[in-house]
Amino acid sequence: MKEALAAPPGEPRDDSGPVFREPWEAQAFAMTLALYERGLFTWPEWAAALAAEISAAQTSGDPDLGDTYYRHWLAALEKLVAEKGASSPEELTRYRRARIDTVAG
Repeated sequence: MKEALAAPPGEPRDDSGPVFREPWEAQAFAMTLALYERGLFTWPEWAAALAAEISAAQTSGDPDLGDTYYRHWLAALEKLVAEKGASSPEELTRYRRARIDTVAG
């Protein structure tokens, strides 16, 4: 039997590993892996970006119950993509608004 992936506290999981609450969480996860595999960033760079985002959220009062994990994941990904010059902050904002409009509409 395959060993389950470690998940943050409160993150839903099954015997295979983490389970995503919403489709966008799985998409953010997949985008991160695809950009890593294409060499946009190293895994240590990704881990540092995600850790910084989570730490900033905790400092701002996030209770760290696991329900905001992928929001931090997406914010870290957006920042890293912008820092690497693969997209501009304005372009990322436009995509985020389009996603929100799609979900809300």
